[in-house]
Amino acid sequence: MTSERTRMRMINRLREQGVTNNRVLDVIRETPRHLFLDEALSPRPYEDSAPPIGYGQTLSQPYIVARMTELILSMAPSLERVLEVGTGSGYQTAILAQLVGEVYSVERIKPLQDKARTRLRELGLRNVQLSHSDGGFGWADKAPFTAIISTAAPRQVPDELLKQLPPNGVLVIPVGDERQMLTVVVREGDSTNFHTQELEAVRFVPLLSGTTR
Repeated sequence: MTSERTRMRMINRLREQGVTNNRVLDVIRETPRHLFLDEALSPRPYEDSAPPIGYGQTLSQPYIVARMTELILSMAPSLERVLEVGTGSGYQTAILAQLVGEVYSVERIKPLQDKARTRLRELGLRNVQLSHSDGGFGWADKAPFTAIISTAAPRQVPDELLKQLPPNGVLVIPVGDERQMLTVVVREGDSTNFHTQELEAVRFVPLLSGTTR
């Protein structure tokens, strides 16, 4: 299920769902999504689903990956430095790495991070830095980031992530508990004010604190 025809069906489905950025669609078509999944857990990696990747985590469905990526490409003041909260298996990381200058990605579960590092290296993606740390704290030592993407949902937007946005920086994050909304937060110029917009209902794993090995 990794043929060009299978991948094109995924891209056509994304277009039907409203994804319009051709750069995003091209990168998703060319990136081997099946490499980021255990075949036993997901025999159909190009379907619009969020399959498990172990340790109670999931890989975001293609639509969500495309939607969140498209948002930062259209809204961020620049694409030089992007933070990803939740590396997971590394798929969203790989998509970002082909579209932005530098990706800084934090992951709390060490075995997932180790697998992601191997996959990214095999794909020749060298513009990624990984940190084994609590995602709710972002990566203060590397801040600011013109865009931040979170692949896990906190109950409310973490203040630490907001502090790591520069003027006009963009945070794309699912927020909520039982009811989650994909949310965009934009820092208003060089002020300490933020504009928040809820876009659509989503379902992500919760953003948990602490780290595991």
